[in-house]
Amino acid sequence: MNKPLSQYVNRDLSWIEFNRRVLEEAQDPNTPLLERAKFLSIMSSNLDEFMSVRVAGIQDQMKAGYTKKDFTGYTPAGLWKRLMKRASQMVADQYRTYREVLRGLEREGICFRSIDELNLTQLEAVDRYFHEIVFPVLTPMAVDQSRPFPLLHTKELYLAILLGRENMPPEEEPFFAIVQVPSILQRFVPVPGRPASKKLDFLLLEDLIERNINTLFNGYTMIDVNPFRLTRNADLTLNEEGAEDLLEEIEKELRRRRWGMPVRLEYAKGMHPYALQMLKEELEQGDNMIEIDGPLDLTFLMRFAGSLQGFEQLRYDRIEPVYPHELEETDDMFALLRQEDVLMYHPYESFDAVNDFVTDAAHDPDVLAIKMTLYRVSGQSALVQALAKAAEAGKQVTVVVELKARFDEERNIAWARQLEKAGCHVVYGLVGLKTHAKITLVVRREQHMLRRYVHVGTGNYNDNTAKLYTDIGLFTSHPIIGADASALFNEVTGYSSPYEWKAFGVAPTDLKQKLFGLIDREKEHAIAGRKAHIIAKMNSLSNQEMIDKLYEASQAGVKIELIIRGVCCLRPGVPGLSENIRVISIVDRYLEHSRIIYFLNGGEEELYLSSADWMTRNLTRRIELMCPVFDARLRKMLVNVLQLNLNDNIKSRELQPSGDYVPVRNELPPFRSQFEAKTIRKWKSYL
Repeated sequence: MNKPLSQYVNRDLSWIEFNRRVLEEAQDPNTPLLERAKFLSIMSSNLDEFMSVRVAGIQDQMKAGYTKKDFTGYTPAGLWKRLMKRASQMVADQYRTYREVLRGLEREGICFRSIDELNLTQLEAVDRYFHEIVFPVLTPMAVDQSRPFPLLHTKELYLAILLGRENMPPEEEPFFAIVQVPSILQRFVPVPGRPASKKLDFLLLEDLIERNINTLFNGYTMIDVNPFRLTRNADLTLNEEGAEDLLEEIEKELRRRRWGMPVRLEYAKGMHPYALQMLKEELEQGDNMIEIDGPLDLTFLMRFAGSLQGFEQLRYDRIEPVYPHELEETDDMFALLRQEDVLMYHPYESFDAVNDFVTDAAHDPDVLAIKMTLYRVSGQSALVQALAKAAEAGKQVTVVVELKARFDEERNIAWARQLEKAGCHVVYGLVGLKTHAKITLVVRREQHMLRRYVHVGTGNYNDNTAKLYTDIGLFTSHPIIGADASALFNEVTGYSSPYEWKAFGVAPTDLKQKLFGLIDREKEHAIAGRKAHIIAKMNSLSNQEMIDKLYEASQAGVKIELIIRGVCCLRPGVPGLSENIRVISIVDRYLEHSRIIYFLNGGEEELYLSSADWMTRNLTRRIELMCPVFDARLRKMLVNVLQLNLNDNIKSRELQPSGDYVPVRNELPPFRSQFEAKTIRKWKSYL
C-alpha cells in the first residue's frame, strides 16, 4: 500500500528536481551544442555546492544522533539515503549526456582525444608541453610509514597512483602516491591538428599527466593511475558575538573550510581495488562514494565552451543589452528621476545604468552621501571604484558589505579593505544576520533642501551576473521610499529603535507578517465574492508557515500562480488543499532570479520587488527588503513580465501534486518567454 503524500515536498528532494531540470537543458537536442556543454558544467557546479552545504549539514545531524523528522516527514538518515540514490542516478544520466554532446561536437570538428588516438607528431607536441609547462608544477606525494596521507583540498582533482618495483613479489602491497592535477592550468590541452584535417583536437590534462607519470617516480613501474576527487563540508561556523574582528574571523574560517569533513568521494570507473580501499579508509568514506564513468568534474566545460573562437552556430544567438531608453535620452539622470520612476529588466537592459547612477553621484558636487549594500560584486567592479572616488572626494560613503556571502567571502574581504582604505565607512551588517537587501541611496542637495534618490533591485550589484540573470531594478525619488531607505541604513549601521515602515517590508522584523497580511487581504476579497489573484515569482519557496498561508488562501478561492525556478515545498493542485494553486519553473539560457509579487487587491493592483525568497532563512535570518512600485505605468510593465513567464510553453515545467515536473505543452503558438523578452520595447508594452 502506497504511503500517503505529505502536504509538503522535501526541500532537498525538490532541489534535486531543479538540478534535473538543468540537466534536461543539456539533454535537449534543440539547445545549441556548446550551450549544452555549459549546462553540464552548471549541473556539476550546482551539485558540488549542494553536497558541500546541504548534504554536509544532513551528515552532521546524523553524526550527532539526530533522528527527529522534519516537517516533510524525513529523518536525516532517511533523507540522506534518498538524496544519494537520486544524485547517483542523476550523475549517471549526466555522463550519458556528456558522451552524447562529445559525439555532437566531434561531428562539428571539436574532438577530445585519448592518448591512443594521437599520432607521433601530436605525442611529441603534448609531451613537450608536459615537460615545459606541467612537470614543474606537479608535486608527487608518496604515502608510507614516514609520510602520512596528505590533506586533500576540497573539489580538486587528484590522481591515485599505484607503483611497483622490479622483481617485486606478487604478494607485496604496491606503493601508493597522490598527484594533484594543477587547477592553475587549463584542464583541456590543445593538440596540434592532423595533416589535412580542420578538426580541433584536445587532450585532458589528467591523461597527459598519466602518460608521463613515470617521470615523477624514477625507478618505479606504474601499476595503475586513477582520478579521484573529494568534496568537503564548506559551511562556515562563526561565533560572531565572540569575534573581535569579523573580517579576520572569516578569513580563519575560509582556511578551515579547505579541511572540512569529507562528504563525498568521486572516483573513476574501474579504479584499482587497492587504491579505492586506501582512499575509503584514509578519508573515512562509506556510502558517500560515487563512481564516475568519464572525466571527473565537468565544471571545466564552462571555460572550454567559452574559450573556443568562432562556432557561433553552436551557441545561442547573441543578445546585446540595451541602455534603458528613458535614461538614454537625458544627460542628467537625477533631473529625469525627479520627474518619473524608471524600471529596468536585466539582462535585456544594461547594468551600465546602475554603474552610471553611482558614478554620476560620485562626481556630482551636490551629492552629499551615498549608501549602498554589497552582497556579491564582480572582479573589476565599477561600483566599488566609484564609491572609492566618492569617499576620496569627501562625500559620506557608507557601504554594507556582506562578508558571509557563501563562496564569495574572499572577494568581499578584498573589496571591504579597498573601500576602507579609500575612506568609506564599511559596515559588516548585524550579528547573526546576512545583509541580502539590494539597495542604493543617494542624498543630494537641491535648492536649500535634500532629496533622496534610490535604486532597489532583485539581484546583486554585479555587472557580470547581470548579463546572465534575469533581474528587475527600480530607480525612484519617491519621498516615502527615500525615507524608508534612510531608516533601513540607520538600522543596519547604528542603534535605532524599531521603525514603522511606510512602504518597505523588511526582514527579519516585519516582512513575513506584511506578506501574511497581503495574502489574508486577498483571501478576504475571495470570501466577499470578489476576484482574488496572487502571482509571485521567486527562486525558492520552503517556509512552512508561508506555504500554509497560501493553502488557506487557495481554499478560500484565491487564484494563485507561482513562478518558482528552484526549490518549491508546496504541493499544488491537491483537492481540498491547493487546487487553486499553479506552480511553474522556467529553466533557460538565463538564470531566472527576479522576485516580483502581485496582488489583485479588488482591482487596486499592488506590485512589489523583493530581494527575498520565501525561505525560512530569508524571512528570519537575513536583512531583506520588499519595495512597492507606486507608478501605475511601471506596475503594468511588471505585470507584462509576469505574463511573459506564465505564457511560456517551451521552457516552462509545471509542478505536479506528486512533486514531479512536466513540460508545459498546450495548443497555443510556441512561446519562449526569455526570447520574447529580448525585444525590450515588447516587454514594456506586451499584453
